[in-house]
Formats: sequence, structure tokens, C-alpha cells
Amino acid sequence: MRVRHLNHDVLQLTEARFVNAYLVREADGFTLIDTGIGRGATAFVAAAREAGAPIVRVALTHAHADHAGGVNALRRLIGDTAPVYLGDQDARVVDGEPIITGKRRGSWAKLSTKPDVRLEGGERIGRLEVIPSPGHAPGHMAFLDIRERWLFAGDTFTSYVRTEIPNRLLQPFPLAALGTQDRNAIVVSATALADLEPLALAVGHGPVVRRPREAMRAAIRRAGGTATGSATLEATSGNVP
Repeated sequence: MRVRHLNHDVLQLTEARFVNAYLVREADGFTLIDTGIGRGATAFVAAAREAGAPIVRVALTHAHADHAGGVNALRRLIGDTAPVYLGDQDARVVDGEPIITGKRRGSWAKLSTKPDVRLEGGERIGRLEVIPSPGHAPGHMAFLDIRERWLFAGDTFTSYVRTEIPNRLLQPFPLAALGTQDRNAIVVSATALADLEPLALAVGHGPVVRRPREAMRAAIRRAGGTATGSATLEATSGNVP
């Protein structure tokens, strides 16, 4: 596990060299964004402890095995005091509901741990605003840090070699594209995320991109979208602890 302190409040945890999770500091402890492939639970807990606070909640961008695979092990380590958040559509897929038409793409985690909160979008998890971003997975969620304007985008973007939207196999890092469920919807979601004008883009696969505006817009153009205009996604509003 490689731990990078990106700033005082954000740590990037990289498992198996290319799978990222993030610790985001709150007043009461850390929010862990994603849980990796399942081998790093002890390292996640240790990294949080060394940074001075426990993990008090877990927010999943989606339920693929390289992002949610560590939930069960983490729950065994820290108990049920840290609620788990997951998009409602992905929770339904994990429960076996036939909401995906056609072939189900991506390797989905087998979760004995059920999400404590099912997200629709628009909620607030501490300092993180929940942004629905379907496409890579039906219930994919991104998280925007409302104080620092950091965007935790999951697999809506990747950033190895260059920033991309993983909807085509002919890319420098094609692995995430293999798991993208809807190659058109992900571009709509990516455009909506770019319209948020984040100051940093933190993704599931690749380094953090600082001042990512042009990189995100260029990725949208290459993916078959446009670099101008606004794509909006409906979201509910509300706060969750």
C-alpha cells in the first residue's frame, strides 16, 4: 500500500499499484472513499491512525470489486460504527435485482456488508457533496469537497498517461473501459462533473490532476462529447451524517 499525503486533509491510498482510495479528514475523523480490492483494510485503518484520526464513515463511488472489495474486511476490523454509503442503483445490482439490460459489465463486489445509506445524489456526507454520475456503473457517485473544490470522480475519469473518460478500449489505460456499462451516459456524467470546475480531480486509477479544467474538457472531446455547454443531472437534496 502506498500512502501519499496530498494535503493536510486528503490522503491517497494506492493498492496493487493502480487502485486508489482516499481518506478525507472531517472534524470527527476520516471519510474513506472506496475500499480497494480487499487486501488493504488493515493498511487503511493504520494510515488513518497515523494521520491522527479513525475512519468514521465509508463512501463508495460504485460497487465494482476494485472499489468496494474491501468493505467486508473493513467492517470486520472497525465494526458497524462507521456507516457505509453506496448509490441506490448499485446497491440494487449487488442485491441481484435485474436493473441492467443486457450484459453486466465490470467485476462486481460480493458484499455481505449491506450499505447503511443508499445514495440518490444531492446528499451531504460531511464536507462531501454527493454527485450522481451514472455510466461506468448505474449507481456511480462522485464526491465534491465543498471546501477545497476537490472532485473524487471514481471511474468517470482515469488519469494514467493522460486524463480520459473510460468508454473506449483504444486508450492509454483501457482497463476501466472494460467495466463501463453505458459508454454514452458516462460522457454526459463527465460533462456535468467538468461543469463543477473542480480545483483538483482525484480518480480511482491514476494520479491527482491539479487545475484539471482543460484536461477534463479534452477528455470529453476525445470521448465523443463536447467541450462547451452544460449537462445536468437530477439530484435530490438532503444531509446525511
